[in-house]
Amino acid sequence: MERLLKELSADFPDLKFVRGKYCRWSPTDRTITYSAREPEGRTEWALFHELAHATLGHTTYGVDIELLLLEVAAWEKAKQLAQSYGHIIDEDHMQDCLDTYRDWLDRRSTCPTCGNNSLQQGSDGYKCFNCQTEWRVSSSRFCRPYRQKNRSKNKTSPALSSQTTFQ
Repeated sequence: MERLLKELSADFPDLKFVRGKYCRWSPTDRTITYSAREPEGRTEWALFHELAHATLGHTTYGVDIELLLLEVAAWEKAKQLAQSYGHIIDEDHMQDCLDTYRDWLDRRSTCPTCGNNSLQQGSDGYKCFNCQTEWRVSSSRFCRPYRQKNRSKNKTSPALSSQTTFQ
């Protein structure tokens, strides 16, 4: 691991590599944080993944599906980076990581009223194509995906107009 970090630091002098609790890319201070708590090999895979975000210029995302697309692109780039340093990233591991984002997106986009999946409306809201329910979601991708139904003046049922549901 130390040899890899020295190579990456030399090859990417504009980036900082810092040991920390979690693996992540910070575009603000151009720092890749890696965690040595991962099992053998996975630390390197995570390091290549975060390096991929950096080399691809990933800074932020606007809507939920865009985050998933950024993650897919980062894993594809991570495979290329890893190969150039003599490493191979396990495909099952990549898909397991992507599954966490797919599951997150599915939970956020599922209507709390009828269970239909819908597309995002704005940065923190969804609207069901089936039953027209609107709901908001947290901007954090690290917390439980609460879905709060929007209160609507146009609803005919008083029970629905004042209902707030968290799931």
